[in-house]
Amino acid sequence: MHAEHEFFEEQPAFSTESFERGDTSGLAKAVGQILRSDGDLTVVPGFNLHRRHKVTEPMHCVYGLGIGVTLQGRKQVMVGDEVMTHGPGQCVVTSVDLPVIANVSRATTAEPFLGMTLTFENDLVMQVMERMQLQRHTKPERFRPVTVQPLDVGVLQAFERLVRLLEEPDLMHTLAPLIKQEIIVRLLNGPSGAQLRHVISAGTPRQHITEAVASLKLNFRQALRMDDLAEAAHMSPSTFRQHFRAVTGMSPLQYQKQLRLQAARQLMLIEHIDASSAGGLVGYESSSQFSREYSRLFGEPPQRDIKRLKS
Repeated sequence: MHAEHEFFEEQPAFSTESFERGDTSGLAKAVGQILRSDGDLTVVPGFNLHRRHKVTEPMHCVYGLGIGVTLQGRKQVMVGDEVMTHGPGQCVVTSVDLPVIANVSRATTAEPFLGMTLTFENDLVMQVMERMQLQRHTKPERFRPVTVQPLDVGVLQAFERLVRLLEEPDLMHTLAPLIKQEIIVRLLNGPSGAQLRHVISAGTPRQHITEAVASLKLNFRQALRMDDLAEAAHMSPSTFRQHFRAVTGMSPLQYQKQLRLQAARQLMLIEHIDASSAGGLVGYESSSQFSREYSRLFGEPPQRDIKRLKS
């Protein structure tokens, strides 16, 4: 649910000098005035503000193509066996939909965690890249689907303008897409550019994997047909598995399992559906298999895990 919020009555001061130092305190103050209590606020589609007043437990979730910015506090994200943290002055850039484990690692009542996320559409990133006449990288460098980067001053200023649009609701839906494109341009032109171009370059293996990931995310309840996915990606099954793991860090079957189990957890937690029904709704035919795989991923059987989360 979205937190109750009040728009700030006074204009928080943003100094050019503080932006040049990567200081996020002014923007943190503005977001803190908008979100007065814990929660998430969707400003426009794809752009969200976040507030937490205490450290949170690690939660399984899916990071999509986009950028997350920490304004105050600290956050941690685990991708496979790698743990990355990011705080004020840093951002996390994700170039493909990816199951991760994330949590707020620093937050207090006096200084809550404050952050923002902005997701992108593949087609939009492709269009911007073409307008910039950027070429995809052909060097066989190691691909990283999630990276933590220093926050570019121009990106920070663009986010500040997005937040300011809350004071001009009549202009929000006209100007927000333009600012979103500016952020994409700045990311493509900065340290994250190669990371984004690797995935969205048309005709490359990673682009085909990105399309397969999108298909899996949309149809995760259906039985996994590896041969069909490989054929759609114009690869043999073995080559497809190899490229899929290189991009996501896991096999297609592991990816599907995580999507199914996360969806089942949400059904039980938010819609109060019992474990057996939730397992069936996300594609499991066997309740025992669902419970076994759920326990392996979340550390506890479904009923015990949901009871703990609700408490």
